[in-house]
Amino acid sequence: MSSKKNADITADIQNGMNSQKKRYYRKNVEFFKLLEKVKLWPSRSGTLHGIKSIKIHSNTAEVTTFCGEMFIIWNSRNSRASRWLRNKWSFCACGKCKIPAWKIEKYTTTMMTQKWGSGL
Repeated sequence: MSSKKNADITADIQNGMNSQKKRYYRKNVEFFKLLEKVKLWPSRSGTLHGIKSIKIHSNTAEVTTFCGEMFIIWNSRNSRASRWLRNKWSFCACGKCKIPAWKIEKYTTTMMTQKWGSGL
């Protein structure tokens, strides 16, 4: 009987986590603002990396990930990375970056819409 109650409690907790408040952001916001807010970077292999720091220099930015990668990106709303972030086309998280589960859950519940949401 006790194990059944524990199973019900864990099911309630899991349902509560799935019913988190959805966040709405504008789809066509500036790319650097989106990166500063989300703190995730989609690589070309489809892996999500956690961003440790972003240093913005006018039209470019220097991004450092938690796994030690450092690269320079351009501010483009039509770039591969911005499209992948908006449309959620990345399918796994980096093992070295150790992105927490709550951050992935928050990212998956965030909705990007054209006519509704915060402009960051």
